[in-house]
Amino acid sequence: MKIRIGCNLSIAVSVPTHTLCLVDVHPERAHDLVAPPRFETSAAVLFETRADHYGNLMRRFTAPAGVTRVTLSGLVNDNGQLDFRPAGALIADVSALPQPVLTYLAPSRYCDADRLSQTAWNMFGGLPRTTELVEAICDYTHRRLRFDYGLARPTRTAWDAHEERVGVCRDFAHLAIAFCRALNIPARYVNGYLGDIGVPADPAPMDFNAWFEAYIDGRWITFDARHNCRRIGRIVIARGRDACDVPMIQTFGPHQLAGFEVVTELADGDPEPVSKQMQCAVAA
Repeated sequence: MKIRIGCNLSIAVSVPTHTLCLVDVHPERAHDLVAPPRFETSAAVLFETRADHYGNLMRRFTAPAGVTRVTLSGLVNDNGQLDFRPAGALIADVSALPQPVLTYLAPSRYCDADRLSQTAWNMFGGLPRTTELVEAICDYTHRRLRFDYGLARPTRTAWDAHEERVGVCRDFAHLAIAFCRALNIPARYVNGYLGDIGVPADPAPMDFNAWFEAYIDGRWITFDARHNCRRIGRIVIARGRDACDVPMIQTFGPHQLAGFEVVTELADGDPEPVSKQMQCAVAA
């Protein structure tokens, strides 16, 4: 099936301001692009495209004073399958982890695993170290936090979310990641496009989505504490330690978000998957 993705973002700045933008499909899905995505800015600015420290595709440009609109549109082939999830796969001991993976065991700006360590071991320390341990973390996080888009806060950490018991998708991801790291399970933050494909439409405003990946049995496995079920049609934009590493827009000076619209939907003529809806109903 084909998924239409895109965004329309506007930022307002008072002086020329250098800007980094992460909205492109991750390079790992480049072979699935039907055609190169179309990236444009409303102002006549030059931009360059580079890989960031984590291998994500970044656009760089200097926004002139005033309002600049950034748009991206593209069409992505997808296999229409649920997220891969191997039951009973073993979580490796730290001594067996590859060196680059160790980065995702340490606390980070929003994933303050050190503050949640005792809580994590008290609740999950006695469970077998398999895929199901991470699923138990997702179950708890999903129950613990109440989704409320109106209460989004850019300074909220995993500890804050746990204590306040509220958050948006990034907070669900941060809390689950922090629990994983506290239990010596490497976990990394992911943001991307995720439309309501195969599930009832979400009444919450359309947005980019955040989820996470845990390192199990020698590979990164997708988990989603916000929706708490396997999904169809995830399209990764960027990965990092937490949301601090992969902001949608980063400006080197003050800015205001003047407009925000995201599109993630099946292309015209593609049938709606039905197996996914049953899967989420069981997991919900």
